[in-house]
Amino acid sequence: MKHRLLYIKAGFLFVLLSLFNCSNFEELNTNPDATEVVPAPLICTNVVIGMLGHSGDAMSYISENTLSKYVGFAVLGKNGAQYNDFGSGSFGGMVLLPNIDAMVEAATGTVMEPSYRGIASFARARLFFRTTLWMGDIPYTQAGKGIDGLFKPKYDLQKDIFLGILDELQAADQYFAQNIKFDGDPTPFNGDPAKWRKAVNAFTLQVLMSLSPKVDDAALDIKNRFAEIVTAGNLMTSADEYLGLVYSATNPHPLYSDNSMFTPKTVASDLLVSNLKKLNDRRLFYFCEPAAAQITAGFEQTDTAAYVGVDVSMEYSDMNVLYKANKLSRLNLQYAAEYACEPLIMLSYAEQQLILAEARIRGWFTTGTGQEYYESGVKAALTNKMNFCLDLYAHSVAIDQNYIDGYFTGEAAFKATTDEQLKQVWMQEYLLRFMQDADFSYFEYRRNSYPEFPINPATSMNENNPNALPLRCLYPESETSYNQENLIEALNRQYDGYDEINKVMWLLK
Repeated sequence: MKHRLLYIKAGFLFVLLSLFNCSNFEELNTNPDATEVVPAPLICTNVVIGMLGHSGDAMSYISENTLSKYVGFAVLGKNGAQYNDFGSGSFGGMVLLPNIDAMVEAATGTVMEPSYRGIASFARARLFFRTTLWMGDIPYTQAGKGIDGLFKPKYDLQKDIFLGILDELQAADQYFAQNIKFDGDPTPFNGDPAKWRKAVNAFTLQVLMSLSPKVDDAALDIKNRFAEIVTAGNLMTSADEYLGLVYSATNPHPLYSDNSMFTPKTVASDLLVSNLKKLNDRRLFYFCEPAAAQITAGFEQTDTAAYVGVDVSMEYSDMNVLYKANKLSRLNLQYAAEYACEPLIMLSYAEQQLILAEARIRGWFTTGTGQEYYESGVKAALTNKMNFCLDLYAHSVAIDQNYIDGYFTGEAAFKATTDEQLKQVWMQEYLLRFMQDADFSYFEYRRNSYPEFPINPATSMNENNPNALPLRCLYPESETSYNQENLIEALNRQYDGYDEINKVMWLLK
């Protein structure tokens, strides 16, 4: 599977005006009523959409969910991500860097400059965070410097990249702390610096938690950084706060309408379905359709027995037999029927609270209890499903407040041991990202080995290690042609000179 940097796309094309020697050419050919400078709000809109928005491609959207074992994909061809086939990654998201610089340049000297600088620092941090998670060492300090003639950037050490990301997030926090409302924000925050500041800090917690294998590294100082953010208190405070975008008729959900041919071919995994059943979690009815064969057999759509997941590691041909016999639960029809079935949520209050729960369980800070954070996070996730999704697609088992209040019984009740508690938190984060930031669940599996992804050596396309998921993407093929010297240096210091998907990056050592 060829990966690109997910959720990032080029936002803008700037027109380069040629300068001519004729003394009166510009005077004769310039419209006095037209601006030649792109305003900061317009660039900001494109930067934020480029940073957060999905490419709109239905197949890549589904592949993100097959990668993290939420779904299987039938009939139209074997999905490489489902069977652990990793290929080259991409530095394509870095085309956003010149736009970020242009936004800052356009805003310099204006009242709103601090907030646009906050967006710039946050966008850079998120861009490099996701890219380094995929590949390891990447160009960072010299990235996006083509305008200065630097076309062959060096690769920075992954640890240095993370330190830089944390610095940029700290800068973004301080820019937004100046509390200057700004224009051109396409998110529900609508240019509110206080809301952006909360999102920056919540994202910083996510970055720090992703570094948990390096918790004892003195330079990273993870525990103290985490505790300082919690103490400062500038975090999201309610379920309706999230960093993301609202779909619309002009920017519909990737699986809506013309793309709906993919939705009926997408079937829920047993990993997803079985854990929803264990928790008596009504999101099952929002995520899936009942298996038609089960309805024919007499089960009601309100009965969890009507919902059947697939072992996504089974032989592709065997999965198709089950699919064609209508024995599997397909993706809920809302994704094809509603252009705005739910917003695109890249980071929510619910996830923030679950991150806080893990950190509290680990003893990174002392405020509150792990149970309190766990329960508030799960309640927020269920509340979002209740508020964002139509009951029409809940198969007569809608989430309501009474259900939310009584959720924490049986398997959902907070466990007694640290190991069990952590697994509870990780499972709830996993459920939270279904059809959302799905590929991040792969990063979390890589960090925690939980939930246990199904792996079948007989069907795995990970040739060099069929008993495991790949640990990274390959570097972009273009680097071999255009930046070979720096690529070879990075491979030699990280991966014994060999670009391979099972090599272990610094973050995971």
